Amino acid sequence: MMIAGGFGLFMFLMIFVMGGGLMLALSLGFASAFGLPFWALSFLKKRRENKFLNSFPDSVDVIVRGIKAGLPLLDSIKIIANEAAEPAKTEFQAIVETQTIGIPLDEACGKLYEWMPLPEANFFGIVISIQQKAGGNLSEALGNLSRVLRDRMKAKIQAMSMEAKASAVIIGSLPICVGLLVWLTSPDYIQLLWTTELGRVMIACCVVWMSMGVFVMKKMINFDF
Repeated sequence: MMIAGGFGLFMFLMIFVMGGGLMLALSLGFASAFGLPFWALSFLKKRRENKFLNSFPDSVDVIVRGIKAGLPLLDSIKIIANEAAEPAKTEFQAIVETQTIGIPLDEACGKLYEWMPLPEANFFGIVISIQQKAGGNLSEALGNLSRVLRDRMKAKIQAMSMEAKASAVIIGSLPICVGLLVWLTSPDYIQLLWTTELGRVMIACCVVWMSMGVFVMKKMINFDF
């Protein structure tokens, strides 16, 4: 808040001193104070959450393999805290540090949701808490959690790509639909495309360009996961 206020005041004074006028200085100062800093903070927060989600299922898999190999849960978490990519490394280091000061491990894992407010982090804390209180096969529970996380990521990717796929279908079919409508309404006008040499060359060029466009769009909207 202090940075946002200072940035807004700086922009206001700069515009006002440069002769931009009081209203313009107030407008830009207000936008600079309440717009840009909070947009930048939201962008950085979203980028950090996305990086965490990309590495979180792999981190859970490492914990599962460690437990199956006979390591305690805390030692498996320490492996993530030492070797995982950021920001998962920092978040699991916080779990280890929280447990070190005397907080039970299930509560320490539950705090992951406070530091990284994502449903996936909440799922992890719930699974650990239930296992610590009720017992059971932790490796199997975390393995199921890993599969759920990956399925959620697949569903998100498919949902995000549906709009792009619909746009690609519309863009790809639009020239054909327009050509068909023109042929139905003005056949003499469009017949020049296949009755003249220049028209046939233009059709061939259009087919090549359309094929290239469809190929590029197909590559852009097909994700490997």
